[in-house]
Amino acid sequence: MNMSEHFQFTSGQKRNAFILMGIGALTLVIGIIMALSGNHTMQEKIWTGILTNNMFFLGLSLAGLFFIAVNYIGYGGWYVTVKRIPEAMSMFIPYMGVGMLVILIGLWAHWHHIYHWAAEGIADPNSPNYDRLIAGKVSYLNKPFFTIRIIAYFAIWTFFAYSLRRLSIQEDQLGGVSQYNKSKVLAAVFLIFFGITSSSMSWDFVMSIDSHWYSTLFGWYTFSTLFVSGIAAIILFTIFLKSKGYLPQVNQEHLHDLGKFMFAFSVFWAYLWFSQFMLIWYANIGEATAYFKARLDHYPFLFYMILVINFVVPFFALMTRNSKRQMGTLATIAVIVLIGHWFDYFLMIIPGATGNEASFGIFEIGLTIGYAGLFLFVVLKELTKTSLVAAKHPFFKESLEHHT
Repeated sequence: MNMSEHFQFTSGQKRNAFILMGIGALTLVIGIIMALSGNHTMQEKIWTGILTNNMFFLGLSLAGLFFIAVNYIGYGGWYVTVKRIPEAMSMFIPYMGVGMLVILIGLWAHWHHIYHWAAEGIADPNSPNYDRLIAGKVSYLNKPFFTIRIIAYFAIWTFFAYSLRRLSIQEDQLGGVSQYNKSKVLAAVFLIFFGITSSSMSWDFVMSIDSHWYSTLFGWYTFSTLFVSGIAAIILFTIFLKSKGYLPQVNQEHLHDLGKFMFAFSVFWAYLWFSQFMLIWYANIGEATAYFKARLDHYPFLFYMILVINFVVPFFALMTRNSKRQMGTLATIAVIVLIGHWFDYFLMIIPGATGNEASFGIFEIGLTIGYAGLFLFVVLKELTKTSLVAAKHPFFKESLEHHT
């Protein structure tokens, strides 16, 4: 077993990542060929597939960055043994910026109609496309302002991700507390911006698809999906590294805390899922209830399946103390949680973007496999760039002696 502090990205692991990326690329090429031949359904699948995976893997990346920042501010010590993993995950943010740029180009070029508010004449009373409700939101929902917001989001997130990563690497080289103190200030500023942008980006990228509808809980709902998925990814990377002989300092206590996060935020997600559904359904406002009616009428199995996978399964599987300390149990539930929350994004996006006849099939699976391959390649490559053990972090010793 390799007990070194530096992760070795083997040729076999690279090959496997490239195979996954190749599957995704081949799936996308075949889809594009079918779309160009006049298959309108495939054209919709391509754009909604790109958006769904952009949102899901962006969420994993942002969760890594948020996890680091909140532990800096909270003087967290226990997480230091695994901090390189969320740092590496945060380095995937620019790649999803490119993905959202593709969506943005398609919006301006009229290659897709995901966002109904961007249709020509939608705010013009003299146009046959006029929509009174959307016209009232045109000061916010318009293409120039939408473009500015997207660029600002990724510029801000990327700046903080790279800055915190750079200071962390410098800390390994220089020691002391100077880099730690700078990181703490950056983390505090980032959390202010994240508190705003995590909600507004969910409004822009997802909620505006159903542009007649709105929910005051939606920002929190998407954050809960984002964070619990990120914790699941951190768990899987931790277990993977330990299985290869790395991170010997990570013990059951650290796994227990990660398991508690996954358990707690699964419950938090379910609370928001129910609250949003109950409050909107009880209010019985047509524009609001239409969102849930479309999903209950046309996607009932998926609607309730998501609740079972994302709440019932992790709740009962992780209820006991021992279950949160077993790598096999944690890994299994983490995979289930990731699959469940991918479908959560799918159900948020698909009905409003494509109507009531959307389907899940080989194209969605293939494209997601490609995104997963790229994510794995980038994260594992980032893990090779510095020691897996942040031995000069001020709280490293506390992390080694962590007990729950």
